[in-house]
Amino acid sequence: MGASHCVSSTRISRRPSHLSEGSCKYRSNRERSLDLCSGSDIRSRSGPHLYLVQGLLSPVSFERQIGTMPPKRARSGKAKLHASKADLHEEAVAHDAADDDSWVESAFASRYSSQAVPKDRFPEKAMPANVAYQLIKDMRQLDSNPRLNLASFVTTWMEPEAISLITESLNVNYVDMEQYPSSTDIQNRVVAILANLYHGEVKDGIGTGTATIGSSEAIMLAGLAMKKAWVERRKKAGKPYDKPNLIMGYNVQVCWEKFTRYFDVEEKFVEMEEDCYVLTPEKAIALVDENTIGICAILGSTYTGEFEDVEGLDREVEKLNKKTGWEVPIHVDAASGGFVAPFVFPHLKWDFRLKNVVSINVSGHKYGLVYPGIGWVLWKSEKYLPEAIVFHVNYLGSDQPTMTLNFSRGASMIIAQYYQFLRLGFDGYKKIMSNLLMVSRRLRLGIEETGHFKILSDDEHSLPLVAFSLKKEIVTEGGKKHPRTFNEFDIADKLKMRGWVLPAYHMAPNAKHVMLLRAVVREDLSMSMVDELIKDLHRAIEWLDHHYTFSDTEMDTLVSRMHVKKQKRIPSTPSNEEDPDNEKMNGVC
Repeated sequence: MGASHCVSSTRISRRPSHLSEGSCKYRSNRERSLDLCSGSDIRSRSGPHLYLVQGLLSPVSFERQIGTMPPKRARSGKAKLHASKADLHEEAVAHDAADDDSWVESAFASRYSSQAVPKDRFPEKAMPANVAYQLIKDMRQLDSNPRLNLASFVTTWMEPEAISLITESLNVNYVDMEQYPSSTDIQNRVVAILANLYHGEVKDGIGTGTATIGSSEAIMLAGLAMKKAWVERRKKAGKPYDKPNLIMGYNVQVCWEKFTRYFDVEEKFVEMEEDCYVLTPEKAIALVDENTIGICAILGSTYTGEFEDVEGLDREVEKLNKKTGWEVPIHVDAASGGFVAPFVFPHLKWDFRLKNVVSINVSGHKYGLVYPGIGWVLWKSEKYLPEAIVFHVNYLGSDQPTMTLNFSRGASMIIAQYYQFLRLGFDGYKKIMSNLLMVSRRLRLGIEETGHFKILSDDEHSLPLVAFSLKKEIVTEGGKKHPRTFNEFDIADKLKMRGWVLPAYHMAPNAKHVMLLRAVVREDLSMSMVDELIKDLHRAIEWLDHHYTFSDTEMDTLVSRMHVKKQKRIPSTPSNEEDPDNEKMNGVC
């Protein structure tokens, strides 16, 4: 009989193969307990053994060597299977003869399964909960430490009280507004708080906006609203509406390209240039025409963290709209900056204070300090939210408006966002964001002091991050400059050996020759950790320079050898193609 499973009073464990399916519940050897009837007469023997209790079979835990541990008092009410003494004896003999390792238990799944679990089909049988847990936990052992992942803006730490609220509401489906009215009320409160923060319209405590899974969904909704509004204007004017376009910089996050592709909108990009990695008002306005549904401005570029000049863009758009009557709107992608600028740059105008800014998206799971995924999209007022993207359903118990792309969603992160608002308040967010900027400046200074990097991020109005590129030449002790034979990607790989995750990447089109590294500063990155990162950057550079950069002597020798080969090749070789050393020399170059 093959091994099967049964449920104990405290856990799922393996039942020895000699026990029949109808046997009483088997409890693990680790617990060393017995399931016996109260007041039973117990007789035992050494080794794997069974107890005879008034003619009833009761399974017991097997002791590791010779059973010397006294059995615990059995719980009452356990099921029992009638069997004859002859059957009991036969089972005991058969079990002693069998090579049964059911007494072996471990927290690790290797003792449960000697083969890899299926990756593309259901397992044939169930497994104990602790085994399934361990198998999946083992899969994740080689993942990076989220705290050291400086590639991501996403929150990696929350307080225990916030985690408790999240856990307690994991089974709450936000869309069931009639059944979970507090979730709807909490969402409305958060939307109103954000509308006030961004100087939008709030009527009777209600703002215009909604929670989303993240900024990607928020951007889809804001883009659709701009497109629908443009279509309505074109229809009223009796003009064609089949060629909408959107203006944005090449530094946008990929979700903007998804929007244009998914919803048939032509993308018109503002090119990036070296030392100018953001959209500028003049370049954006030059691309606008009568088919432009809107312009996207970014409050915190993914590449460098820099805030784009939304106020300057608004001035240019206002001039254009007065001249043409096109009513071109601005959407601000404040996925990262929306929870930074209001608290540390309060006088910076980028939000609904500007006439032509009609919608804003912000990620609660970035500097909103909530675990993924939660985002928010807001409109200046109901005027800018077309009724065409709002639906009403009543099959959940009442009339419920919905304007999100998906339907069901968890309420836990919405609740967590409200917790952070109550817990921190305006002053708390201000202190945290101010501290993040201080930490990022310490990191910036430390990177500059190495002498090996050029800082690319803006220190005036930007996110708390540092973007930097490697200087391409090294000055040796002899004062000579030699080109480095490694780049930012090699540094990123070297830092991974210490656990740090710093992304290395190429800049946007027209500046793709620029490579850079980026370190995002989040709430859980302390000054002490920054100092350790700076030390590890030093170590990485020293190691790479030592192994991949020529010394003065080596470089002089290499140059002289190349010069000699070149002199030999010119008189003796009719063409470079016939030179047997040509390929080798090219390899050295």
